[in-house]
Amino acid sequence: NKKEIIVWGGILAILQVNDIYMGFSGETLFKDINFSVDEKDKIGIIGVNGAGKTTLIKLLLGLENRIMYDLVDVTSGKIPYKKALVRHKKYETLFLLPTSQTKDKLAVSPEQIVALCAEMSADFDFILIDCPAGIEQGFKTAVAAADIALVVTMPEISAVRDADKIIGELNRADKENILLIVNRIRPDMVAKGEMLDLDDINDILAIKCIGQIPDDEMVVSSTNRGEPVIANTKSQAGIAYQNITRRLCGEDVPFMTFRTKESFFDRLKKLF
Repeated sequence: NKKEIIVWGGILAILQVNDIYMGFSGETLFKDINFSVDEKDKIGIIGVNGAGKTTLIKLLLGLENRIMYDLVDVTSGKIPYKKALVRHKKYETLFLLPTSQTKDKLAVSPEQIVALCAEMSADFDFILIDCPAGIEQGFKTAVAAADIALVVTMPEISAVRDADKIIGELNRADKENILLIVNRIRPDMVAKGEMLDLDDINDILAIKCIGQIPDDEMVVSSTNRGEPVIANTKSQAGIAYQNITRRLCGEDVPFMTFRTKESFFDRLKKLF
């Protein structure tokens, strides 16, 4: 596989992928992957759980070569969890424990996740569990050890309704500390009434909001550089993420007031 900038047919391709193969323990996850991404293309990577979507993204970002073991290797007793951890290149106290991309979601039980988190708590102040989409067994396994549930949604009615279903499942799992994060807010659309505001979302979900994150192009640019946007002090989204972490640590941090973008006609009106 290779990542490069090429010019093809007069159009600038920002990503060219040729003949990607990935397999684990002799089992092929995917092969013969070929595609190019042109400037301003919007690409959706779609597939069922375990199809290899995350693995493909990791390959493109150059992370996959650092992953030697996964969660199933740890819970099955093959290796201690510390051997499976991948340290962040920039932050020495930030680690990733990857999940398996080939094993079934039933390969890890809720009891094993609870036991693993209890063991890891001796070495880490915070353990973030990335919950899979849906409300099937993978969801139930992921939330088993959670002391706090962060429900992330977007200010769109379909996303908020899905979040409401998740909150119901969390209540049935006896999770009491459920907090809300609203992501990809577009202040100009909220101001025009074209996107739900926090009051609308509160009327539906009725849980405490701990974070409001604007839709920010700097998230994309930071991702492309392999740098967390939270380190970008010029990014509104990065500052919003910092504020979430501070609130989780017990600080009383006021919510940001997002800037709205003035259109050409808005600026023109001010001249008269």
